[in-house]
Amino acid sequence: MSATADNSRLMKVLIAPIVSEKATMIAERANQVAFRVLQDATRDEVKAAVELLFKVQVESVQVLNQRGKAKRFGRYEGRRRNQRKAYVSLKEGQEINFAEAQ
Repeated sequence: MSATADNSRLMKVLIAPIVSEKATMIAERANQVAFRVLQDATRDEVKAAVELLFKVQVESVQVLNQRGKAKRFGRYEGRRRNQRKAYVSLKEGQEINFAEAQ
């Protein structure tokens, strides 16, 4: 695989940061950042994508698959989508500022 094809893949791996109470607590306590990622993304791809996009050093990555909840709206039943999350541990002294990101 060429370097440009690899970089274009890495630009698509991270879908969005997760902004919630739990994610904020983890960011403050454990210096971790949570992201929604592609379903077929690997730990190595997530690590490379975060280092490429945010210019920080990553210590480790934990990945989990979350099944979508079954929900009802009146008599209509549906299901939220399945998602894959990545919790990225940053090295000491590193932080991601989303306001300054590209």
